[in-house]
Amino acid sequence: MRTLGQFYPVGSPLHDLDARAKILAVAVLAVGLFLVDSLIGFLVVGVALAACVAVSRVPTTVFSGFLRPVLPIVAATALFQAFFSREGRILVEWGFVEVRDEGLMLAAFLASRILLLVGAAGLLTATTSPLALADGVEDLLSPLKKLRFPVHEVAMMMSIALRFVPTLAEEAGRITRAQAARGASFSEGGLWKRARAMLPVLVPLTVGAFRRADELAEAMESRGYRGGEGRTRYREARFGPGDWLAPVLAAVVMVVAVSL
Repeated sequence: MRTLGQFYPVGSPLHDLDARAKILAVAVLAVGLFLVDSLIGFLVVGVALAACVAVSRVPTTVFSGFLRPVLPIVAATALFQAFFSREGRILVEWGFVEVRDEGLMLAAFLASRILLLVGAAGLLTATTSPLALADGVEDLLSPLKKLRFPVHEVAMMMSIALRFVPTLAEEAGRITRAQAARGASFSEGGLWKRARAMLPVLVPLTVGAFRRADELAEAMESRGYRGGEGRTRYREARFGPGDWLAPVLAAVVMVVAVSL
């Protein structure tokens, strides 16, 4: 199963777009989602995102894998919002728990925002290689170099973090399967018992992450990496007229969604 942050190499118009164009489009969508205040508006954004997934040729099974890990968080936050909101007309009352129409609406808004944001971020990482994504972030933040902000180092850390996400997910899966083969159960008992059952997974996973970080640091030092000073790129990305289409279309979609 593919996870958020994993690149899916396939030929598509979205893959061919400049990374900066896609980053700007996702940034426009992220800002606009906090201005949308209607379910129809969220539906418009969802349809636009589904169209982008179709154009990207990323299989729906892969795209759903980006959303699946956040579903429990979305469900928990939405239920909390629905049950403990004190605004609107009461629909269901059970003890100290009240379900109000305004709470349900806010829960739907919250769930829609999270899912659409994660979906857009997943599509960005699925259609953009980590190196291109890091270069795009570095180019967009390049004006901050005048303020002595470590732009290259921040972009490099982001690229490494994205690369480690699928690696750690695969390693966690292997450790979990190994523990299950030894009789460990991660779904039985209460919350505290299940949390204790995860310790045999978290400890070796953390140790493995530090080991990989040390190996990566040694490899970078042995190759003479000293940050962004004096570094050049093998390929220089060029922002063509067609690349402006992505952020412009994203802005149009968000204007329509906000106005509904």
